[in-house]
Amino acid sequence: MKIASRKSRKNLRHKRVRKQINGSTDRPRLSVFKSSKHIYAQIIDDVNMNTLVSASSLTPKVIDSLGKDSSGKIDVASAVGKLLGELAVAKGIKKVSFDRGGYPFHGRVKSLADGAREAGLEF
Repeated sequence: MKIASRKSRKNLRHKRVRKQINGSTDRPRLSVFKSSKHIYAQIIDDVNMNTLVSASSLTPKVIDSLGKDSSGKIDVASAVGKLLGELAVAKGIKKVSFDRGGYPFHGRVKSLADGAREAGLEF
């Protein structure tokens, strides 16, 4: 019996989540990707196949808001969520479907979701 790699197990979870979550023009999909150093989020309209809003830990506004001495990756993820929510609300997007990207809903992913909710997004 072959043991699946960590990446292939994550991809299987992601596919399982994506079977149920689709972004429409009324309710686009908020997609999350995280690497070991950074976190990225974007709001996607799957019908028209385009990205409406995006933010990441590399965005200058996030870096400026945290300053030099941020206390960790969870705070960075929260700042990314807040920025993404603010940009989405400014574009008139209120409701989204949350796509956690195969990651468990805790830690940085949960922090990003909470930051987006604080900024006014509903999911």
